Amino acid sequence: MPLPIDPAAIDPEDYGEHRIELEMSHEEAIEHVRDVCEDAGFGIPVEFSPSDMLNEKVDADRDPYYVLGACNPAVADKALDVTKSIGGLFPCNMIVWEAEPGRQVVYHVSIMKIARLLGMAPDDEEWQAIVDETGEYVATVFEELEAA
Repeated sequence: MPLPIDPAAIDPEDYGEHRIELEMSHEEAIEHVRDVCEDAGFGIPVEFSPSDMLNEKVDADRDPYYVLGACNPAVADKALDVTKSIGGLFPCNMIVWEAEPGRQVVYHVSIMKIARLLGMAPDDEEWQAIVDETGEYVATVFEELEAA
């Protein structure tokens, strides 16, 4: 079944993709990303290691992979006022995976931009303000990570 859109035709800026590599251990990167997120205005109400779970449950032999579920409650509250379905994409995840020992990738995509692209959220000024606000938090996170 063909996709209704060509994913290659979408600019990563349209879905808010950010990626950076950090030269540190996996555990150091997780702690660093958590601290930077919290300093930028995100809390981390959810975090887990899919690699640990999969390695344990299905003997997957996965390299370290960790999810930090970042959230700014004030922005999340505004987003839910606009569209209840946005909760299906909560929280704003920051992913940390080990590219190789001593080198970690930090990855994020904007759930707010994705919701708009998929029609889950309106393409209006109110939603754009939410996209802009979350974008400022994420930009701060990645600027700080780049400075490390």
